[in-house]
Amino acid sequence: MRSLLLALLASTSLMTFSDAQAADPAPANTEARTPLAELGKDDPYKWMEEIEGEKPLAWAKAENTRSLGVLQGDSRYAGLEGQALAILNAKDRVPGVSFAGDGTLRNFWQDADHVRGLWRATTLDSYRTATPAWETILDIDALAKAENANWVFKGAGCLPPDETRCLVTLSNGGKDAVTIREFDTRTKAFVPGGFVLPEGKQNVSWLDQDTLLVAREWEPGQVTQSGYPYVVKTLKRGQALAEAKELFRGTPEDVSASAYTLTDADGKVVAVLANRGVSFFEAETHLLTDKGAVKLPFPLKHSIQGYVAGQLVMSLEQDWPEKGFKTGDLISLDLAALKADPAKPAPVLVLRPTARQSVESVTTTRDKLVVGLLDNVTGAALAYSHGPKGWTSQKLALPANSTIGLGSASQKDDRLFVSVTGYLTPSTYWLADAASLKLEQVKASPARFDASTHVVEQFEATSKDGTKVPYFVVRPKGVKYDGQAPTLLYAYGGFQASMTPAYSGVMGKLWLERGGTYVVANIRGGGEFGPAWHNAGLKENRQRVYDDFFAVSQDLITRKITSPRRLGIMGGSNGGLLMGVALTQRPELYNAIVVQVPLFDMIRYTQIGAGASWVGEYGDPTIPSERAVIAKYDPYSNLKAGQKYPEVFIETSTKDDRVHPAHARKAAARLEALGYPVLYYENIDGGHAASANLAETARRQALEYVYLSKKLMD
Repeated sequence: MRSLLLALLASTSLMTFSDAQAADPAPANTEARTPLAELGKDDPYKWMEEIEGEKPLAWAKAENTRSLGVLQGDSRYAGLEGQALAILNAKDRVPGVSFAGDGTLRNFWQDADHVRGLWRATTLDSYRTATPAWETILDIDALAKAENANWVFKGAGCLPPDETRCLVTLSNGGKDAVTIREFDTRTKAFVPGGFVLPEGKQNVSWLDQDTLLVAREWEPGQVTQSGYPYVVKTLKRGQALAEAKELFRGTPEDVSASAYTLTDADGKVVAVLANRGVSFFEAETHLLTDKGAVKLPFPLKHSIQGYVAGQLVMSLEQDWPEKGFKTGDLISLDLAALKADPAKPAPVLVLRPTARQSVESVTTTRDKLVVGLLDNVTGAALAYSHGPKGWTSQKLALPANSTIGLGSASQKDDRLFVSVTGYLTPSTYWLADAASLKLEQVKASPARFDASTHVVEQFEATSKDGTKVPYFVVRPKGVKYDGQAPTLLYAYGGFQASMTPAYSGVMGKLWLERGGTYVVANIRGGGEFGPAWHNAGLKENRQRVYDDFFAVSQDLITRKITSPRRLGIMGGSNGGLLMGVALTQRPELYNAIVVQVPLFDMIRYTQIGAGASWVGEYGDPTIPSERAVIAKYDPYSNLKAGQKYPEVFIETSTKDDRVHPAHARKAAARLEALGYPVLYYENIDGGHAASANLAETARRQALEYVYLSKKLMD
């Protein structure tokens, strides 16, 4: 699910829940389905789907040896890796911080001396200084060494209001499957006899100091087809997992189920709800009472954003015609009234974006609602107050023409951290007061490359169906429009994720400073213009996403900013699928393609990794009509001999248990079998982010920019 879905509860005892009630299953599609076993049954590379099998790993290591010999053997590699590592490990990086209930600011930090990282704390007064005094809470390097484990820190969920008891999440090598342990920030130690949850894909939160809400694989195989839990239980301190009491149950056909507390600013639990994710974008919200779960009559495509001033705040990803609301609206409901009569919600409008706007983020302080708004892919922040006449707003006077990122918000007052960034502007960090609108710039990131040589422009391309698709160009000021500018085009185009301007020191140093042009396309499937922009590229409309990308590519060529000889593209995950489609549908447009942790085999994607959870985005290949759409763009089955494919660079991670490395492995193997040259790199650690530490990140980025330099600059 796209955002954390919180929970509601009637005002009755939290500890007297009745036995969980099974949710009604989602309506079944009546079209005859093809058995899963029939999909791709003749694929000669299915053996690569054994994620850590001896044969697939041997193949990957051999490919690594060959490809690293080519890329690391380039005379530019050592310098580029050194520059990337220096930026990533720089001691003068600005540490992002979050408010903690004990009055401290907390941060997770990695550098050359702390490869796995430090979880640490400081005070606001100290943070304001040039050299804050940090107190280590947990040293992940020391922990990994002491336990002889490959730990990657995945964060900590802390019990309000003091937030000194925390559930620390640790991953073996970066996997989504994690181990969770109770930690005391005052003693800086794991709690003796405290909560410990063994490795699994799980969702855990505090109910009270002695009770957890846990969704996990309680019995072998008790997960959804997507590999996520669908049974939620309460686990009390001192109980074994087998003693946990069932609280809520979804179905194996769902994506997942989970439960969360909703608390006021003082940490008091005012409600608990269960979230039943019936698809990646559709979810039921259930009010949990001592008499069981009550399904609230919300549209399936909604996201609960927070609770403030007695109001439950929710965004809509579909129309709610019975209440007069539109896709993209931000609305609120009086929590007390909702609890009194859950069957008759009475929502009110907070904000209705225009066609070129989108609610990008929402957070709450003690008394204020703060909204990050995108307006033609430019950021703004609005502070909302709730009173007898409803919601009123005031704009925070942050720098214009930038990306505004809402950071951690305090529950003790109305302050929050806000970041401001752009392609050529190092990030600045502000402390904002949503009540007084006072702004204080507390930190500014140092420049990592010479931005004086480049300018930023925004253009529009016209897609195949006439839709205007915006894109940003970061180019040298003196570029000649002769088609010779080495240009890297990046896009994602899925899951309502917005591609907004952001400063990247490594990209700037390794690409822009060396004369490169960088382009980001805001294609459909993303969230730049709200849910409608995303919905326009779903399932049967998927080709629109790719047509948008090709339109931007062609527009760059038509404007003579670049040419196919000098144009390279890059994308990861869903963007990796985009790269595969570009390779098979329009290879003549590109001379370099970086395919990062991709989806590639779309006929079998629901059977690999967490693929079954993404049916809401791509469609179900077991349904013939939907498979027919998928088959038209599926990169894996559309690879053919005798095409003018550029030599691609494919990257993945063995530990990626979200988008399985088999996608990348099979893509490379089939291309090679068809006689095409391929560069391939599989990081043994790293998870879906493809890097477990900064040294590995620097290596991956240096490999990418060596490849791009060879293809586009030479």
